[in-house]
Amino acid sequence: MRTDRIFSRLEQEPHRPRGPFPRMSPVRLGLFSTTVAFYLAIVVAVLGTTWLVQLDWQVMLFRPYKQWPAVHGFLDAFVVLGQRGPTAVLVAAWLGWRSWRQRTLRPLLALGFALLLLNASVGAVKIGLGRLGPHYATEIGSAELWAGGDIFPSGHTANAVVTWGILAYLATTPRARRWLSVVAAVFALGVGATTVYLGTHWVSDVLLGWAAGLLILLGLPWCEPAIARVEATVLAWRERFSTASSPQTGDASPAASPAAQPMPARQPLVGARLPAQDSGNGTRAALPRTADEARSAASSRS
Repeated sequence: MRTDRIFSRLEQEPHRPRGPFPRMSPVRLGLFSTTVAFYLAIVVAVLGTTWLVQLDWQVMLFRPYKQWPAVHGFLDAFVVLGQRGPTAVLVAAWLGWRSWRQRTLRPLLALGFALLLLNASVGAVKIGLGRLGPHYATEIGSAELWAGGDIFPSGHTANAVVTWGILAYLATTPRARRWLSVVAAVFALGVGATTVYLGTHWVSDVLLGWAAGLLILLGLPWCEPAIARVEATVLAWRERFSTASSPQTGDASPAASPAAQPMPARQPLVGARLPAQDSGNGTRAALPRTADEARSAASSRS
């Protein structure tokens, strides 16, 4: 691979990208509606203490972390890929470089909008339902709702879907979008399954977390007009600030160049001529005299 091709990808692009940006297509709208239905079905199943809650308890009592202790250390570190702080910093650093290279704030603004929606939607459901986690459960077979917990849906899982999925959402080529979608899916599925293995979440928590994160990614095209307006406002403020902070030039005009200075008026020429002077090529030429010079020469002869 040629190194100049690699280094060219590290330089700023000459122009800002002009789209097309993702839009709410019929396919995306259908996926969004299906995910909403799945989300509501999970919530209703937990509220009704159905077979899903029984599955939660069966997996919890199975204690996977005791069945396969050899992978406990690795999975305990792997689950960090779902924590909001570390993942947000990593993804923001990458998207910050993308913003600089493409001369646009859209990547960072899209991440900000996605995390804001994630905190608002997932946090509201967590606080509203107040479900306890497996380690704090008090009654076998109970859904453990409205008990002061904040475990449902899984924030780790939803955050993994959003923070890694935003890279695929912002990809500029179909090939990059496919590869990043696979990476995001592996991280999101892996983080969700790991929380169940560690016993920090119920199975239903993870299912709802996947749905919550996917809803945010599928609904981001509705935020594109707001992202464009915020970007235009920020760039206008930056332009205004840079103009105001630039040094002001004085009103004094620069010194006139010798070519711009007026030439002194010359006396009218008369027929008398000055003595011949060497023209530089071996011949001598007589120069015309002014009127004052002619009168001075006439008086000297008399």
